[in-house]
Amino acid sequence: MPKALHFGGGNIGRGFIGKILADAGYEVAFADINTAVIDRLNRDHTYRVHVVGDGVDEYQTVNHVRGVNSGDAAVMTAEIAAADLVTTAVGPTVLEIIAPQLAQTLAARYRAGGAPLNIIACENMVRGSSFLKEKVLAAAGDDAALIDANTGFVDCAVDRIVPPVASGETDPLAVTVEVFSEWIVDGTQFKDAIPAIAGMIATDKLMAFIERKLFTLNTGHAALAYFGKLADKKTVGEAMQDDSIRRAAKEVMKESGAVLIRRYAFDPAAHRAYIDKILKRFASPYLHDAVDHAAREPLRKLRAQERFIQPLNGMLEYGLPHDATVRAIAATLHYHNADDPQAVEMQYYLHAHGIPATLEKYSDFTDAAVVAEIEAAYQTL
Repeated sequence: MPKALHFGGGNIGRGFIGKILADAGYEVAFADINTAVIDRLNRDHTYRVHVVGDGVDEYQTVNHVRGVNSGDAAVMTAEIAAADLVTTAVGPTVLEIIAPQLAQTLAARYRAGGAPLNIIACENMVRGSSFLKEKVLAAAGDDAALIDANTGFVDCAVDRIVPPVASGETDPLAVTVEVFSEWIVDGTQFKDAIPAIAGMIATDKLMAFIERKLFTLNTGHAALAYFGKLADKKTVGEAMQDDSIRRAAKEVMKESGAVLIRRYAFDPAAHRAYIDKILKRFASPYLHDAVDHAAREPLRKLRAQERFIQPLNGMLEYGLPHDATVRAIAATLHYHNADDPQAVEMQYYLHAHGIPATLEKYSDFTDAAVVAEIEAAYQTL
């Protein structure tokens, strides 16, 4: 049985990537520091995933799983040595944290004569594996060339809504996911053969899929969250039930979609259907995604390569309409949440320095005319 090491024993890891790997016949070791998750995985070696949406409401069993402590250097060296594939679902910040450990363990594998290894960072970011590669090689020192020659850092686009666990749930392995999932990988970046994994699709045009997902699902989801927060909605589903919020979010998605159609020659009718499909997923009664969960970390969502500013730059590049996107950015700047450090930081900086300085600092966005439009929208929301 092939072995996969997956960094991140959270809901996305267990409900999405880990499940696909286990279903494909891999033994999956989840590397995490959450002892409750690790202990339960090692006790049961199985868990159930609640799959819902589009007429489906069922529990599916995932077998051949275990947990390992990612903080144990000796254990992780042994796991890397034995792995046939490595994946992650930990977030960009944690990728930086695990990069030195990966550099050390990969070098040990290759010095011992181990075969080349592929690593797929399944993160909600653009080219996460390339980002991880940069951090690993920077930490590798004299071993950088050895690691670079033997490791495939494979970028991907991932799409599956995995809502937070229901309040009061006591099972540390409980996870609910929507029935839809999409895992598309860059087939040009693998070392040796591409593994045959049902549910993982290889392409040589990954950026089209990355931007389609980022500009549609991520952009629309965030727009619903920030418009919903202004209207005091508690969940994304509630926001979807409000006609004005739903229309506002759809307009943002249509504007970002116009960039995709221009850049990648997407079929306009097919992309409109894709937007409608995404909106239908947002409205699912099974997925109770809190607005504050969807809106968390607003500074990350306002980065230049993220869901609002990147498509906005495309709209400006191609001379396309951008009014709805301007309003979504303004709504983001209104976001308050005392429990979210980024929201607190954003509001402090915004009130101390103003919108132009805030967008320049966090978004690297300085187009004076559009900044003025964002300021005007901010005042009217």
